[in-house]
Amino acid sequence: MPTVSILITTYNRSKLLKRAIDSVLAQSFQDFELVVIDDHSTDDTPELMATLTDPRIRYIRRPENLGSKYGD
Repeated sequence: MPTVSILITTYNRSKLLKRAIDSVLAQSFQDFELVVIDDHSTDDTPELMATLTDPRIRYIRRPENLGSKYGD
């Protein structure tokens, strides 16, 4: 088990998502897992995630968009 779990939630932000993931991977601390939770994006998020091969990255794609409980 990794020492730290990092969660990134996303919806149609593939350009920003790549930047966020690169930032996590560039850290000096390496004992982590990165879990990306996609709220059923309609952009190229699934394709982006398919290109990432780092075994510390786990991708979870919701089967439907649930949106924010705050309506935004």
